[in-house]
Amino acid sequence: MSALNKEYKRVTVKSLVEMKSNDEKISMLTAYDYTMAKIVDNAGIDVILVGDSASNVMAGHETTLPITLDQMIYHASGVVRAAKRALIVVDLPFGSYQSDPKEALRSSIRIMKESGGHAVKLEGGKEIKDSIKKILNAGIPVMGHLGLTPQSIYKFGTYTVRAKEEEEAEKLIQDALFLEKSGCFAIVLEKVPASLAKKVASKLTIPIIGIGAGNGVDGQVLVLHDLLGMTHEFNPRFLRRYLNLHDLMTEAVGNYVKDVKAVDFPNESEQY
Repeated sequence: MSALNKEYKRVTVKSLVEMKSNDEKISMLTAYDYTMAKIVDNAGIDVILVGDSASNVMAGHETTLPITLDQMIYHASGVVRAAKRALIVVDLPFGSYQSDPKEALRSSIRIMKESGGHAVKLEGGKEIKDSIKKILNAGIPVMGHLGLTPQSIYKFGTYTVRAKEEEEAEKLIQDALFLEKSGCFAIVLEKVPASLAKKVASKLTIPIIGIGAGNGVDGQVLVLHDLLGMTHEFNPRFLRRYLNLHDLMTEAVGNYVKDVKAVDFPNESEQY
């Protein structure tokens, strides 16, 4: 069996680097609970991200900022129990790593010990270098995140495309090179020009996972609820909906309500 067609019983950080070297694209999706993670894992996903986007899609917050470390550990624990093949990456939530490297390490250790996750992800470049170094020195794998960084939404004031201007684009490249040199095993690039993302992917030996970053990168990530059409208000250009579960589920629940009201459920065959 060639390396290109290699089957991974368990995807690891090493597997992702190997996939990049063999020009095999990496598939990544979010999941936040046991049931959904089991489906995603059984479908053959390479990486499951327990994203702080749970703040939006699971709790209904406007931003990712309110979700806590305890809540991230709760979500990650269910995902870890479900997944048998995928690499599980867990977001460090806002406030758990930005200001104090020791707090960043404590947060990462809690995620690894209490959830069983395989790696952590955090947003930013050189400005959080001490936190990254502290976590990596403890032997905890780190995935970086550059471009649009949702935890900094109030700094940017908008979810628009990042790094369109030359100065910001050059900073992103330098931050990506810094993250690779520091020891990060992969980087998510969110909502940046496709040409810039392709350039970053070609310069680095570690995988670049894109979301709204074109197809010139090493893999793609989407929020599962968006992909399945469970959310319907969010319609960015980069999102492809593979199902329309919002309407299907609404119809199913409506039919249940109708059958209950009409005393059609349960029928004779559904009783003991």
